[in-house]
Parts: sequence; structure tokens; C-alpha cells
Amino acid sequence: MAPTDLHRFLVPPVIEMLDVGKTYSSGSLTVEALIGVDLCIEPNDFVAVIGPSGSGKSTLMHILGCLDTPTTGTFRLSGHDVQDLDENQLSDVRNLMIGFVFQQFNLLSYLPAWRNVELPLVYSGVDPATRRQRAHAALAKVGLADRADHKPGELSGGQQQRVAIARALVTEPALILADEPTGNLDSTSTVEVLALLETLHDEGRTIVLITHEHDVAERADRTIHISDGRVADPDARRRLVGAAAMGVAS
Repeated sequence: MAPTDLHRFLVPPVIEMLDVGKTYSSGSLTVEALIGVDLCIEPNDFVAVIGPSGSGKSTLMHILGCLDTPTTGTFRLSGHDVQDLDENQLSDVRNLMIGFVFQQFNLLSYLPAWRNVELPLVYSGVDPATRRQRAHAALAKVGLADRADHKPGELSGGQQQRVAIARALVTEPALILADEPTGNLDSTSTVEVLALLETLHDEGRTIVLITHEHDVAERADRTIHISDGRVADPDARRRLVGAAAMGVAS
């Protein structure tokens, strides 16, 4: 086994899903949104999840982001079994271990960029001076050091999304989860945001990009297709079984 392959087995995958299912019920109606999902995303992976509307992308994103939990199967985040966590612990995981980037930016219009970026640190109790320093550093990383005091309405769509990416980075999360991050951008801003994600990946970040656009998905190193609640990641079970055999995924 090559050293790089050995390293993958010695370090827990960021995402491990084994036979995950998600069922929604309303009265007599039952919908299987996810069915038997095996998924393995390792540190420094850049993975695109692509599928049409209604394929289960949103459900998968909610589970990956610890916004929802599976009905069946096993889901581990950086080696930790998510099903064992209570709501307060899940909130901490979402705030500290996952950096979210959404299509709608979700910035507070009355706050300048740096205060939007510092918000995850406010929720985790970081002191004000450290928050400000880390927020400005994150904005510099996405090329917006000179826009720190600008409010969202004073920024272009592409710049607002870069502020959102800075906010996702500020806690140094294990995973960046980007849900249709270019959906509201023009072609120029789309290129800029995807180039930024590629740069972050080159720096060692683990990124999951959820999209319905094939040209966007092609920017990732690996593309996973989802259709009718089923995920096609053919090597996932082999990697998960291999990691378990090495005693990593306990």
C-alpha cells in the first residue's frame, strides 16, 4: 500500500454514511427520500453531488450538515457518530465543524461584512478582539480585505457570496458544505466563486458542492450522482470497510 493510501486509512473520513435511509411520513403517506446511501468523503476531497430536482439532494445536504438525522443506517462526521448527539451538541457541530455556503448568501443586511463573518464565533463565545481579527483574516483570504466595512447592499452578488465563504471559513471547519453556491450569480461571479473554492481545496479544505449544473460539478475532483434517493458512489463501501478494518471507524 502506498504511503498516501495508508494515510487515508489512518485518518477518519470526514463523512461516512453506511446504508443511510431517510423516510418522511405524513398520515398514511410515506416518502423514502434517501435509500441505502453509502458515501465516503475523505480529508481534502472536493466532491460534487449532482442530481435533478426531487432527487434527494436537499435531504442529503440536510443530513450532511447535521440539520436532520437519518431514519436508518450510520452517519459519522470526522469519526463521530452523529446519531449519538443531542440537539445542543448538534448545534455545536453545525457551528464549529461545518462551514455552510448557501445560494441565498444569508447575510444580515444591517451589518458590515466583517460582522457577518464573525457571527459563528459570537455563537461559540470567542472574545470580541479575537473575533474581529479572525473575521478580517477570513475576508482577506477571499480577497475582500478592502470591503470589510461594507454592508451587503454595497457589494455585488459575487462579493456577497465571498463574504459568505469567509463566514464559512472563520471557524476552521472540518467540512465546507456549499449548496448551489453559484445559483444566484452571473457567469463572471460564478467563475470567481468556483476558482475560490478550488483554491481553498488546494490549501487542504474538504469541500462538498451540491448542484444541479454539470459544468459546475465538473470543477470538483469527484462527482457523485443522486437519483430517486439513491447515491452512486461505487467505491464508498470498499473505503468504509477498509477504514473499519484498520480500527478507525469504531
